[in-house]
Amino acid sequence: MSPRVLRYFVAVAEELHFGRAATRLYISQPSLSHQIRKLEETLGTPLFVRSSRRVQLTAAGRTLVREAPKALTALEQAVQLTRLAGSGIATTIRLGYTPVANFNTLTVLLDALQEDHPDFTIDAREVFSAEVPERLCAGDLDIGLALSPQPIDGVGGEILREEPVSALLSIRHRLAAAPTIPVTALRDETLLLFPRRLAPAYYDGIVAACHETGFSPEICAFEAPPVNAMLARLSSGREVGLAPASFAEHAAKASTSVILRDVVDPSIVAELSVLWPANDPSPAIASVLATARRCAERNGWLRSPLT
Repeated sequence: MSPRVLRYFVAVAEELHFGRAATRLYISQPSLSHQIRKLEETLGTPLFVRSSRRVQLTAAGRTLVREAPKALTALEQAVQLTRLAGSGIATTIRLGYTPVANFNTLTVLLDALQEDHPDFTIDAREVFSAEVPERLCAGDLDIGLALSPQPIDGVGGEILREEPVSALLSIRHRLAAAPTIPVTALRDETLLLFPRRLAPAYYDGIVAACHETGFSPEICAFEAPPVNAMLARLSSGREVGLAPASFAEHAAKASTSVILRDVVDPSIVAELSVLWPANDPSPAIASVLATARRCAERNGWLRSPLT
């Protein structure tokens, strides 16, 4: 349905006089009548009741008069926002982030984006890592932060932050007195992890580290919201939680009964990546990526956690 025809219709409806409307719209009466009839054919209902003496709106016509200006305004706004998005100015960026990025990484990035691009509106949404690439491909997100994401066609990505995986355990746990925890010390422990489906590569990296030291870990995956679920479970003293260091530090500070310990021999690396639609040349997305890279450099996020 042509916006121009809708504008013609609204003008005609307001005037209810073809001659005056046609003059105001700089279109001949026969052409205008033809356009209105095409609009009626498209909608499948008459908009006017015509006679030799007068022209009146039908119920459908009155409805369209009421609703058309709203649609035209929305269309104009959409066009304007689209042009701004294409130019990288004053746009909304839908950023999906994994829950573990919510502590330190996301806050630092959002502050940097506010400083670098005050005209951007960042719509931040919590999304599990495994869902980020799919939602980028579907057009639901513009940028994503995911933990060890799986490669997928149509999605570009690069590592934004590397950090060690740390252990969280109760102050009453048998390993609590140790300054660090070797992976071999976890042989007889139940490990509390995110379900594999939420971040498969991250989960598999932990399992691989255990296999490297000669055992298959016993794992309990928790489904509830990460921080509260982990702290409640760990307070009992029967399990050891493994999580990226920034997440683990936040969790340990949130509870007086849970402590943080480095995992060593071998250290396990958690990789947080920034992802984007590979086929989107938007200057706005390029600007966000540039800011993210500057954040990583400024905060030392890519310095090896093993050194």
